[in-house]
Amino acid sequence: MAKRFKKKERQEKLKEKLSEDPFLTDEELTEIFDVSIQTIRLDRLELGIPELRERVKHVAENNYSKVRSLGGKEIVGELVDLQLGKSGISILETDKNMAFEKTNVIRGHHIFAQAESIAMAVIDADVALTGVSNIKYKTPVEAGEKLIAKAEVVRIRGNKYFVHVFINVSQKQVFRGKFILVVIE
Repeated sequence: MAKRFKKKERQEKLKEKLSEDPFLTDEELTEIFDVSIQTIRLDRLELGIPELRERVKHVAENNYSKVRSLGGKEIVGELVDLQLGKSGISILETDKNMAFEKTNVIRGHHIFAQAESIAMAVIDADVALTGVSNIKYKTPVEAGEKLIAKAEVVRIRGNKYFVHVFINVSQKQVFRGKFILVVIE
């Protein structure tokens, strides 16, 4: 959006944008509205809109209580959306502790753990185990990048749930996984 808005109009648009996508960073909002980061922060403050971390935490808290197959602390990343038996979304903020020192590339087990935990979280069962996983790391992820994992239950056959997980960084797919999760009665 290159168009400049008056303050009231910008603030209305800001509220709309954040209700559509509560995970927009202040930096992303500065690009959308073509204003300084201080302007965005002042607008948020005036409107009583918390910073990104608080917005994510609030959304996540509402979703953790729905999960049946895992404890809340076992989910890798912040659980920001969950429809049991259907789909879910988690966000993982990566850091240097997750990366190889020499290359600053995130270790694969962190990415896999996020994918597997969101796949398990969407299962509408008390106990589920990974029976099969077919995964592909598509591009390296560097420390500091935000991983957005989306899981979808594509089929249920008996006690088996077929779940696809795609992880993106800035709209670019970096990982895909196909899981068969087995529900244990």
